[in-house]
Amino acid sequence: MHVIFQEDINAILSHRYDQGADLWTTPDHKLLKGAPFTTLECATYLIELGMSQNDEIIKQLAELIFSVWKDDGRFRISPNGGIYPCQSALAWQVLCRMGYASDERLIRTCTYFLNTQEDDGGWICKKYSFGKGEETMFSTPYTTLLVLDALRFYDIDSLVVNRAVDFLLNHWKIKRPISPCHYGIGTLFMQVEYPFRGYNIFYYVYILSFYETAIKDSRFKEAFEALSSTLQDGKIVVQRVVPKLAKLSFCQKGKISELATKHYLEIVENLKGDRKNEASI
Repeated sequence: MHVIFQEDINAILSHRYDQGADLWTTPDHKLLKGAPFTTLECATYLIELGMSQNDEIIKQLAELIFSVWKDDGRFRISPNGGIYPCQSALAWQVLCRMGYASDERLIRTCTYFLNTQEDDGGWICKKYSFGKGEETMFSTPYTTLLVLDALRFYDIDSLVVNRAVDFLLNHWKIKRPISPCHYGIGTLFMQVEYPFRGYNIFYYVYILSFYETAIKDSRFKEAFEALSSTLQDGKIVVQRVVPKLAKLSFCQKGKISELATKHYLEIVENLKGDRKNEASI
């Protein structure tokens, strides 16, 4: 654990009962209620701050998240709500980051997503909050990014990956809001947000950098240059953070974040090539 961030860890832990039960959840196990201090988000923060699979609270969080896993590979993160690809993908990538990528249940989740890729290369959440305009025929960029975040832990068929990567790189050129959820590439997207909890240029470039087909593409290079142009003394400056996290030292708005910079340096290393996946399927 990074001792320097112990105060941040303590601050996050102080919210663990906010929703009426332990581990940032509700008594009926809603895992995404109470943003930004939800079960799935707090698991991510704690991993970012240096906790490992061997830490007791990480084990407890993993057990809780796995408790809402379904036999078909999806996750029902709200007991009375629908099951959406974005939510299943989020739970999947969180567990992968926590060290459980090779778990048989996540292998089944991986297979589920491999079998449900859309014709345009992405994955779509069919929740039409904005109506059913022409733009809703596209897959959902953020969901696709989450899937690619999880898939980087596996050695899978390159065609699936390449199609997903191309879908996201194509959005770099389309720019306009697409999918039923209207994800676009505009002013907010171009602001460096940290920690990773939404569709923005930092998370976009970071995940795509794990894929060889992306880093050779001119569209990725443009995005990487745009991200790099925001650096201060070679380090990441947080431009946007959800207000309730603003007091945490590892992600203060307008300041250099050492942990965010570590991810930028990962991008730089990935661009050198010869990177091996962390697990296989």
